[in-house]
Amino acid sequence: MTRIAIDPSRVLGQVDRNVFGGFVEHLGRCIYGGLYEEGSPLSDDRGFRKDVLSLLRELRMGVLRWPGGNFVSNYHWQDGIGPKDSRPSRPELAWGGTESNRFGTDEFLTYCDELKTSPYICLNMGTGTLEEALAWVEYCNGERDTYWANKRRQHGHADPYRVRLWGLGNEMYGEWQVGAMSADEYVREATRWARALKFLDSGIELVSCGKTGWNEWDRIVIEGLAHLVDYHSIHIYTGSEDYWTNVLQPHQAERAIRSAIAHIRHTAYRHKIEKPPKIAYDEWNVWYRKMTVDLAERYTFADALAVGTYLNIFIRNAGLVKMANLAQMVNAIAPIVTSPEAAAVQPIYYPVLLHARAALDNAVDAYVYGSHLDPVWPGSPGRWPYKVADIGPFTSFDAAASVSANTDRMALTLVNRDPVNAGTAQIVLRDFTFAGPAQIETITAGEPGEPRVLPDVETVHMEHGTEHPKDGTVVLTLPPQSFTLIEAAISR
Repeated sequence: MTRIAIDPSRVLGQVDRNVFGGFVEHLGRCIYGGLYEEGSPLSDDRGFRKDVLSLLRELRMGVLRWPGGNFVSNYHWQDGIGPKDSRPSRPELAWGGTESNRFGTDEFLTYCDELKTSPYICLNMGTGTLEEALAWVEYCNGERDTYWANKRRQHGHADPYRVRLWGLGNEMYGEWQVGAMSADEYVREATRWARALKFLDSGIELVSCGKTGWNEWDRIVIEGLAHLVDYHSIHIYTGSEDYWTNVLQPHQAERAIRSAIAHIRHTAYRHKIEKPPKIAYDEWNVWYRKMTVDLAERYTFADALAVGTYLNIFIRNAGLVKMANLAQMVNAIAPIVTSPEAAAVQPIYYPVLLHARAALDNAVDAYVYGSHLDPVWPGSPGRWPYKVADIGPFTSFDAAASVSANTDRMALTLVNRDPVNAGTAQIVLRDFTFAGPAQIETITAGEPGEPRVLPDVETVHMEHGTEHPKDGTVVLTLPPQSFTLIEAAISR
């Protein structure tokens, strides 16, 4: 039996709803044919796919990042405003396509309003200019009688959008990036941009372009920009055909967070920065199969366990991680897949759904006492060469817990990674008791041959139940390869 001890009084940090964020890029069928499909009987009069909107609303995203990604480094936002039929088509250099520009700034910000989610716009620091970036902020946020604010008004948006979050470029360290720079070059350019952007709008928040958190790029960028930005970004994808590598590799996120925050704290101490930046984990996912231009990944339930683990890690690090963006949301390495006739959800959709629905105000300590795993590590970890054995040992169960502000409710998410054996979990509260039955939701893999909305999209099973506490504890038997949410009222 594994014992999971939850201490509702030991707060690890306030959970920011932005950790349940998304990312959409002009990549494959993410935008066109995904969330936006003009002329489709499934779309509204603005071109928004209604079925996709409905599925995304269920995820309650705190924030949505756009337009890239690699795409942004050659994206000129003025091409995507005004009458759609007058917008120019342009070569798209990141993914080799042609950009019609029919989905632009106003469409994106209207889409965010439909989702009741905050927009996060990434600026073009590849082929873009500071003047262009300032104009974009003015267009979105300007309240005065100025040129770009008036352009927005002419396009039917009298009130400013008040976009708060702006990214200073995307992956500017990468040779795949249009306009790639060295870390020192990036710090010099981003310093100019950050100062000017905040002269224009002091209320915006800026995100510096980070790498893996532990990289030399991160050290140089944090030391150079920590006094100017509000967030430092991290990008890590994981995934492998090997089961154990796949489900355990997300723990690289913990290494990344610890490393980045050490750089931040060291810099803040040396330079006496009163409000050092937080972590924006603004690209993450399981991704290793489809490296073609459309990135049409088809996910298994093992991938869903990895996604559930990522989210547990973000909750456990709620004091440091204030934003996380699942990349992407539709069709390209995404929880939602569309055809001209339907939209379906992949297995990775469900842990995001349950986490976003259940997470409460404060992350609290949840300690797992159980036997350690002894997985057989493969000779090669797959596409992403991230070894995690050195940050183990790991238990079968991965756990994260949160409580309401007045500590009368608790939510616990559990991943059982054992591929064969069910596990028994004894859940205990320190200095608190259960004030009623626990509500249980468990997801497991669907069976072969079950009906599917789309033939190549796997299904899952979701079971609901209730468990009454006995002698102050809740005891559950969790199926192998499962993700479980436990919600309960608690009291002192």
